[in-house]
Amino acid sequence: MSENGQKGNRRGPKIGGGPMAGNAPVKKAKDFKGTIKKLAAYLAEYKLLLVLVFVFAIGSTVFSIVGPRITGDIITEVINGLTSKFSGGSGIDFDLVAKTSLLLLGLYAASALFSYLQGLIMANVTQKTSYRLRKALSEKIDRIPMGYYDKNTHGEVLSRITNDVDTLSQSMNQSLVQIVTSVCSVIGIFVMMLSISWQMTILAVAMVPLSMGLILPIIKKSQKFFVQQQSALGHVNGQVEEIYGGLQVVKAFHSEEGAQEEFEKENNNLHNFAWKSQFLSGLMMPIMFFVGNIGYVAVAVLGGYFASRGVIAIGEIQSFIQYTRNFTQQINQMAQISNMIQSAVAAAERVFEFLEEPEEPHTAIEGVCADDIKGNISFEHVHFGYNPEKIIINDFTSIAEKGKKIAIVGPTGAGKTTIVKLLMRFYDVNSGRILVDGHDIRDYERGSLRRQFGMVLQDTWLFNGTIMENIRYGRLDATDDEVIAAAKAAHVHHFIQTLPDGYNMVLNEEAEDVSQGQKQLLTIARAILADPKMLILDEATSSVDTRTEIRIQRAMDHLMEGRTSFVIAHRLSTIKDADMILVMRDGDIVEQGNHEELLLQNGFYSELYMSQFQEAG
Repeated sequence: MSENGQKGNRRGPKIGGGPMAGNAPVKKAKDFKGTIKKLAAYLAEYKLLLVLVFVFAIGSTVFSIVGPRITGDIITEVINGLTSKFSGGSGIDFDLVAKTSLLLLGLYAASALFSYLQGLIMANVTQKTSYRLRKALSEKIDRIPMGYYDKNTHGEVLSRITNDVDTLSQSMNQSLVQIVTSVCSVIGIFVMMLSISWQMTILAVAMVPLSMGLILPIIKKSQKFFVQQQSALGHVNGQVEEIYGGLQVVKAFHSEEGAQEEFEKENNNLHNFAWKSQFLSGLMMPIMFFVGNIGYVAVAVLGGYFASRGVIAIGEIQSFIQYTRNFTQQINQMAQISNMIQSAVAAAERVFEFLEEPEEPHTAIEGVCADDIKGNISFEHVHFGYNPEKIIINDFTSIAEKGKKIAIVGPTGAGKTTIVKLLMRFYDVNSGRILVDGHDIRDYERGSLRRQFGMVLQDTWLFNGTIMENIRYGRLDATDDEVIAAAKAAHVHHFIQTLPDGYNMVLNEEAEDVSQGQKQLLTIARAILADPKMLILDEATSSVDTRTEIRIQRAMDHLMEGRTSFVIAHRLSTIKDADMILVMRDGDIVEQGNHEELLLQNGFYSELYMSQFQEAG
């Protein structure tokens, strides 16, 4: 079982807004059309639901568009009736007004119902799509070669599963429906305006390019400040994370004042850019309202003139003004939708890029089963480099017999951990072979091969859960009695019993409730429970004190009984009883043998051992 866990990078809160939609400038997709096609293929499964969404959206829009015209008819009827009353006529036809009002109420009710239904269906579609994408991303993580994670941070990968999928879901939920409603609204409103007066329509529509002509220069000017604001925000977040992450060091060197000055500098930069960007962004709405109000005044004056000439009815003026307001709103909304679409497509592109990453090649041969592995391992002329042009393991050849304890020692960068990664098939060799029971490890299916290994690393990994659950992670179907037996074998049972809730005590993600040595014993218990055929112990005792090291060593000795074990050790005193010690330097095995044999050779191992002995003395 692998014990290495990584944390994603935490992102700081975003500050500020963009020039159009009130958000920071959106990232644009590199392949807009290609990503749209991939997203459409993903949504094809829900095409019937999407058709219903569009039908309901169009119906809701049509019903709402007709409303202002009917409202104008009601106003015209009331005014004409009042005029007629003063002239001795019959007055207002209340039956007609009541029937028309009920019709208007029915149209708005139908529009609201259709809007609710399309929102409900669209939310269902987007959530199902988000679920499928997260599931696909989660499964993809297991199939991507480890080399990908060497080049990309874990925070970057997590961002695709969380931030990008959320951005895609939210933007898609809003933009797909709004595209339909906005386009239908603009067309429908334009037609209704023309039906009232083509002259007034030209006057109202002319306000749109006038408004855009005033706003676009502001957008271009504010855009650079938003970019600078995001960059300054990144510096502030980085500085805060760095200082608070190393707060003990800052206090130890009494550097609080310098840290505060640096923060003030970065914070002032952020304030300046944020103020300028928000100021320019804040100018746009007043300008748009001002130009829009000019349009309303012009429409009212021209409409009053036409009404006095009997060209249009008074109620139609009110309808036209309402249509003008709605027309302007829909134009603005379409500009905001374009930002949302860009954001959604950019997020989708990042998701699809990850899903299309090359996967680990499947080289397993059918019929070669890892379940019957005994543990005889041999390395035959292995060459490997994380970069094929820079080989770091050169002609590595060695044999590990079943049940033997093999220690790998050497200075930092000698290639010790790399050998373990090759053995677990986190990477495949460039040339040569690694054999397990006579079969090339590439003949085994990766998952089944890795299940035969138990790993205890220097960096322990315990998840948020009970101690019982953390140990049972080694074998999920293990009973409570088996878990307790594993804990006893790892010499950690007594410690667990001293805790408030014993095996049911919940550990947080940092496992701050237990010491480093106790964490290590829990991971050893997990490995004992897994009952692997082969073991890998990578610097498992390097970060604990001598007394704790003795307890861990006893637990590991129990764990290694009868199993082929590879031990990477920094403290050479812990591997004196190894059956074979492989001494590595610069990717080569420079010496091999047991402890006594290597000391008699008076070579590199002897130098390493004596230097540690002198340091201890």
